[in-house]
Amino acid sequence: MKIFATTITLALAGSASLFAQSNPLSAELKQLYMNSRNNIMRAAEKVPESDYSFKPATTVRNFGEEIGHAAQFQMVICGAAKGEQPANPAAGKTSKADLIAALKASSDYCDTAYDALTDAAAAQPVKMFNRDWTKLGVLYFNVIHNNETYGTMVPYMRIKDVVPPTSEPRGPAKK
Repeated sequence: MKIFATTITLALAGSASLFAQSNPLSAELKQLYMNSRNNIMRAAEKVPESDYSFKPATTVRNFGEEIGHAAQFQMVICGAAKGEQPANPAAGKTSKADLIAALKASSDYCDTAYDALTDAAAAQPVKMFNRDWTKLGVLYFNVIHNNETYGTMVPYMRIKDVVPPTSEPRGPAKK
């Protein structure tokens, strides 16, 4: 029985690997998305609530508004890929807990768009911002926007002496 279970486990693991190989574009895109999504979430969690109202200049969003912006636009962009117009989960939210919940909701929503993407479906046309796009292009745009938003958040964190997630020590040297 143990050999049978091991064989089934290996077969399923091999199937997942084969699927990723048969969908290299969408598998690669999903990995890029997961990295960008996780960076924003980890930044949102690291910054103390007292710094959510911080803005380095009067002409820019405060840190909490950056989190809300990320949540809103993940919904807009992933909604376009899915042919939907979902509500903004961050609308009216200002507390750290509420904004992190909105960001999580938008990430969960986007996860379904990336999970459903295959290389065969990548070229399907969708509308976003009154333009024709491919699903692949829309979801790449989400990764780009996430990375831009994270890049905007990093100076806020540095000014407040919070180490950004991508600058944390990794591996054996981590203390």
